Amino acid sequence: MQNRSVRRRIVREKVMQALYAYEISKDPPEHVIKHVLAGLEDNKDAHAFAKQLVLAAIEHTADIDKVIKTKVANWDFKRIALVDRLILRMGICELLYFKDIPPKVSMNEAIELAKLFSTEKSGQFVNGILDAVLEDVKKSGEYAKAGRGLFEGAGPRANKSKSAKAS
Repeated sequence: MQNRSVRRRIVREKVMQALYAYEISKDPPEHVIKHVLAGLEDNKDAHAFAKQLVLAAIEHTADIDKVIKTKVANWDFKRIALVDRLILRMGICELLYFKDIPPKVSMNEAIELAKLFSTEKSGQFVNGILDAVLEDVKKSGEYAKAGRGLFEGAGPRANKSKSAKAS
């Protein structure tokens, strides 16, 4: 179990590096993936997850940035450290689009990346934003995580709330 989480942490570090390379260079995503994720090619699952996360984060950047902006209303979005923005994009992308990853895992990994690669207060900042985003998603009834160890509101109860709204 510990080896899997270590691999996923390393994979997320590579994803963050790929997102950073993309943001700075504006090279095509496939070019960035080919070069930055090259070290993961020996592990097909890790490489596939990393590629999927990079592509999803890039594809959904505009929507994810809107979500971030609602949580930092008193901040100039462009003044948020680039690494923090990338970590938030990655974490929110996992929360919204990777249904098999428990939210606590996505959040903890993002917080740890922020502590490791950004400022000393970045961990708290990322935690606050991701926690607020998760609460909004839960309240909206759009939370579609399912499986063992995932948010207790997913599954049948979440579906009931959606059908109750439709009535």
